[in-house]
Amino acid sequence: MFARVESGSITSFPKGNKGISITTTAEVDGENVDTTINYPRTIYTLWTEAERNAIGIYTVIIDNTNFKSQTFYINTNQTYTFDADADTVTVTYGTASDKAIADTLFTAQDETDGLGTEDDVKEKGLKTNYKENFNTQAASLLLLTDWYVVKATEVSGYSVPSAITTYRAAVRTKVNAMETAIANCANVAALETLLEYTSNDADPPVTSRPLGEFPDEVV
Repeated sequence: MFARVESGSITSFPKGNKGISITTTAEVDGENVDTTINYPRTIYTLWTEAERNAIGIYTVIIDNTNFKSQTFYINTNQTYTFDADADTVTVTYGTASDKAIADTLFTAQDETDGLGTEDDVKEKGLKTNYKENFNTQAASLLLLTDWYVVKATEVSGYSVPSAITTYRAAVRTKVNAMETAIANCANVAALETLLEYTSNDADPPVTSRPLGEFPDEVV
């Protein structure tokens, strides 16, 4: 990504996929004369940074210090800054804000305005979304062995294998534990940590998350 700087201000952001025309003004015999030079797109690939800077074209330096996961946070708009002393153009983010962790409910005024019923869910929060997501996963896992249960109800003398019964119970136990862990998160940072995968120092490294995983499938 590139930025064009004119008279100390950022004026445009060339994509670097085509040439650029740059007009400069100089005084000649007491008159201002404009000179336009057409530069090929190769200036973005073959020229050095210093050569581009000399004509006011800078590679944008991206500073992601304040950027956070968009799954859990709302990042600010990017701010572009030209530092004449450092001869750089940098893009930065402000302080990110948490997404709503709890459900947003309709208020009495919302109901008066005909927008919804007071205390009903207006917009689901992160906790609800993740609980529903893991419940959906659990339902999908149980669906694979539902036929054992159906067969046991329809075929006399047939019973569900103990390994299947144990597995199905383990899935339900795990999803209940997941819901409890999510519900106990005090804030978005805690929820992010609960769901974040990290690797240990084993060889090869083992990737895991505090929330854990569903038991291995038994079909």
